[in-house]
Amino acid sequence: MQKEDLVRVFVKGGIISPGDFLKMILTANELGAGYIHLGSRQDVLFPLKNKNLETLSRTFQAIDTAYDTDGEEFQNIVSSYPALDVMPTTHWLASHTYHYILDTFDYRPKLKINITDPVQNLVPLFTGNINFVASSIDNYWYLYLRFSEISPKPWAAPDLIYGYDLAKIAKEIEAINPVKSGWKYEEIYQKVKTSLSPNSLKVEHELDYPESNSPYYEGMNRIVGGKYWLGLYWRNNKFTINFLKALCQLCVATNIGKICLTPWKSIIIKGIAEKDRLSWEKLLGKFGINIRHSSLELNWHLPVMDEEALGIKNYLVRALDKQDISTYGLSFSVKTRHMALFTSVAIEKAKKTRPDDPDAFNILYSKDFNPNLSEYFYFVKNVPIETLPPLLIELSYKYYDQLEVPKSPESTDDKPVAHRKHLRKYQCESCLTVYDEKYGDPASDILPGTSFLKLPDSYICPLCENPKSAFKRIDQ
Repeated sequence: MQKEDLVRVFVKGGIISPGDFLKMILTANELGAGYIHLGSRQDVLFPLKNKNLETLSRTFQAIDTAYDTDGEEFQNIVSSYPALDVMPTTHWLASHTYHYILDTFDYRPKLKINITDPVQNLVPLFTGNINFVASSIDNYWYLYLRFSEISPKPWAAPDLIYGYDLAKIAKEIEAINPVKSGWKYEEIYQKVKTSLSPNSLKVEHELDYPESNSPYYEGMNRIVGGKYWLGLYWRNNKFTINFLKALCQLCVATNIGKICLTPWKSIIIKGIAEKDRLSWEKLLGKFGINIRHSSLELNWHLPVMDEEALGIKNYLVRALDKQDISTYGLSFSVKTRHMALFTSVAIEKAKKTRPDDPDAFNILYSKDFNPNLSEYFYFVKNVPIETLPPLLIELSYKYYDQLEVPKSPESTDDKPVAHRKHLRKYQCESCLTVYDEKYGDPASDILPGTSFLKLPDSYICPLCENPKSAFKRIDQ
């Protein structure tokens, strides 16, 4: 199926109401689709078998949602809103902050825009052309520009931009058309700053990049206040209309106001009350929904509707699973065509010298195994698919070897753990208990120097027993 046979719906920030989502999927069904796909930019795609554009236009005007049937002319705005209540958060970021900023984007962007919290690791920071990243100062954002035609690495602007000026900045950059202008990043930014005079502050501290750690985004998980979030993932990225219809109806019946889409092609439902857990479990059981995929299965990024990439992933997952190998902390991409990488490891289909050459593959890994650093190195080149599993195992050993192991207080070798760089503090938003990485949590057998992001998802506040997602980073 070609791109012109798909409808692409732009779910701004990855946030949509159950009512609007229901109208969308019913329209997809009316036009012949039995399922939808999720895209890596928190968008929705479905096959357009019945090309009734009047029905499309009527539906999406009613729910004030943009769509496209021409491929890549327009882009969705990506946000880390889905990570709220699911992962630790920058102290000042809240739901209303995202909503207000997203509402200021009153035009259809042709450039990729990311609005993200650097503390979470569910949504990548730099897969956009224009990337706004939250700073430690209330509602001020770093600006990073990234156009592969200019430079593969993001360029950091010298100023922090106030949240309510983000849309103006993005629109002005788009008007300049950076790729065609031939200007350098510094020239683009100065032109925008001179034209708009945005509310800004000088950058005094460089962005403290988050540690790379594969996100967990599936299953029923506890959040603050005794409620739960539910993550749903389909191995083939085909979410059936019948299930989604029942899901939207249950959201409405249980007062769930928002459905979140993630770049990992999964759905997150937040705010499920204890009294409604059984209803949700019944829904999953009725449709035979599996929410217990292994971490080996989950943390992969594939191009949408790419059967070849899906086949390669399935082969590698089966081969690694037979070896009983852990890939905890790592994430993988299968790159069969051009796409922005946001995983720690990438399996890339190598270019052929002659058309009849057998398929070969390259393995790349990001600097420090952190994709946010936007720098990749080759591990091997031009190897057959049969050799990929042992090579990936060897690369995983390289990853675990480079991890800093926290030292116990009795340890005398090397520097004491208190001298490690980037030791951070996180605070439980309910009881204000602080987790200081310098000291760890000895009562829970967590050594000094242990990164908060490396704590297991089952970690709870030692005082009030709130989940890990209840902590906000406070030390930036």
